[in-house]
Amino acid sequence: MLEKYVRPLLSSAVGAIVRWLHGIGVTPNMVSFAGFALTIGAAALLATGSLRVGGGVLWVAAMFDMVDGALARVSQLEGKFGAFLDSTLDRYSESITFLGLAVYYANEGNAQTHILLIFLTLVGSWAVSYTRARAEGLNVECKVGILQRPERLVLLIAGLILGLVLPVLWLLAVMTNVTAVQRIHEVYVRTSTSRSKQHAGN
Repeated sequence: MLEKYVRPLLSSAVGAIVRWLHGIGVTPNMVSFAGFALTIGAAALLATGSLRVGGGVLWVAAMFDMVDGALARVSQLEGKFGAFLDSTLDRYSESITFLGLAVYYANEGNAQTHILLIFLTLVGSWAVSYTRARAEGLNVECKVGILQRPERLVLLIAGLILGLVLPVLWLLAVMTNVTAVQRIHEVYVRTSTSRSKQHAGN
């Protein structure tokens, strides 16, 4: 959803940054690692309770995530390893971010609800990623889902900056798992259709 409506609005700014980075010899993998380093910094801030500042740093890291793919296309350095690295760092980034939040709430006391919601969100987020990867391994395209990574990131950043962490965690915990179920259903429908066509052809 965000990729369809938000990214086009930012494309001109991202394009200018990408051209500048390409001109000074920065590679897509450098950008990916820089964004990952910023995410670690954001998680450290969250762990100490600096939620709004951590949310701001996380927003900057998200911008890096937009730039690396565009830079790969401009630099003609798109490749399987770059895509693999980017996806892997995304998984680590999401886990580290929520770990920082969990550390903060664990030290607060009486925060069992927050920690449970963080756990459920992580389970759902990993399931969303895994279902797509497993589907693609079966040659089935699976990009459906109401709460993919860009949406999750925007919601979390907004919750941190606006002081609405608990409502956002509830939303993430529920909707990430709903998204995983949507993808399971999508793969079921697509594979069932394929089987029906095969039987019809026989």
